[in-house]
Amino acid sequence: MLDLESVRLFVLAAEFGNLTRAAEAAGTVQPVVSQRLKALEARLGRRLLDRSPRLVRLTADGAVFLTSARALLAAHDAALRPPDLRPLRLAIGISDHAAGLGLPALLARLRAALPAHVALELRSGASIPLRADFDEGALDAVLVRREAGGSEGEVLGEDPLGWRGAPDLVLPPGAPVPLALLPPPCGVRAAAERALEAAGRPWREAFRGGSCATLLAGARAGLGLAPMGRISAGGAPDLGPALGLPPLPPSEIVLHGRAASPEAGAALRALAAGMRAALN
Repeated sequence: MLDLESVRLFVLAAEFGNLTRAAEAAGTVQPVVSQRLKALEARLGRRLLDRSPRLVRLTADGAVFLTSARALLAAHDAALRPPDLRPLRLAIGISDHAAGLGLPALLARLRAALPAHVALELRSGASIPLRADFDEGALDAVLVRREAGGSEGEVLGEDPLGWRGAPDLVLPPGAPVPLALLPPPCGVRAAAERALEAAGRPWREAFRGGSCATLLAGARAGLGLAPMGRISAGGAPDLGPALGLPPLPPSEIVLHGRAASPEAGAALRALAAGMRAALN
């Protein structure tokens, strides 16, 4: 018989790509995860993961076993679930400027860490209104970006803001800097405006988008520069130094949440671990 908790830890390690972050999502510690994965590999008689100090990667055998592992856990959880169990609603807000193009990986990690009976209700948008919704009790947790400082919430790390755009973009001397921006209220937009105005650089809104993916598409097409974090921009390079633009201020990724149930606590752990894995 396979140890199902070890199988679950294997799935988390595969999703998070890091044993420490998988341990955080599971509410345990890295040595325990490492020990149980070694025991699982010994039981199966094949190596499932290639490990390095910072990352783990699936082997060919691990990729094959991952499909079976997910099916096994789903069948196990379904067998244990009472037929009259009502889905548990968890409403979570994720700032577009916090996750952006990193959202699919973050959601996969979140879903892998939660029981199947948890009904996620996800809301994406700007950090300021999402934080307001959380304060009003409409959301159980929010993952936001913070530029102006503060002490509330759990700071998961810094994600540097930069000027993202087409590598061949040229800024004519004296011309206003064309920007690709989300509509206000947006903390990143305000930070970019302040930085340019403090440096005496005129600017204009060349493109207004509804999401970070749209902003990045417009910026890469040469319509303007998008002030974005590394994660939300999918790792696109910062063109600011080459274009002589002022640096943007430090920017924190912050988690606010209420652990009103074990499932909510698991969601908070998974969000925190998933974002820390992206910030590494």
